[in-house]
Amino acid sequence: MGALTPTLLARESLTYYLKQGAFLAKPAELPEPLPGRAGVFVSFKKNGELRGCIGTFAPTQPTIAEEIIRNAVSAGTEDPRFWPIELDELPDLEVSVDVLGAPEQIDSVNELDPKKYGVIVRKGRRSGLLLPDLEGVDTIDEQLSIAMQKAGIRPEEEVDLYRFTVTRYK
Repeated sequence: MGALTPTLLARESLTYYLKQGAFLAKPAELPEPLPGRAGVFVSFKKNGELRGCIGTFAPTQPTIAEEIIRNAVSAGTEDPRFWPIELDELPDLEVSVDVLGAPEQIDSVNELDPKKYGVIVRKGRRSGLLLPDLEGVDTIDEQLSIAMQKAGIRPEEEVDLYRFTVTRYK
């Protein structure tokens, strides 16, 4: 598998799943940051267009490596916006992995910056998340609007706000 990076692990995880119909086993040797615990988003793009993206904003697995393995398969096969990725598409896919920092609650939208921070909006049991530094999302208002739409929260509703940083691997 060569030097194990988050993006290589995501690619290998989806490849293995599409060939074997099972999840890749966690590699024995885990370089940083893979042994840690964090929420992780895995994104696949084809010709610059999103092809699948699924993630967790808090850890659900014992390690970041296992979080990547699960989320890579989910992003490739379960994103409801897209048909499942097929084996012959894999060479054409760009992979990115975002490892999320711990969310911190904030009191004001003025504490957001869509290039630096991702956002989580919450209203009761509904929540929406948007990663930072996304193409076409340049303002706080755009970032909040998209996150609220994802959560099914109307624009006039009051929400709890959280921000987080990511380490993006490409």
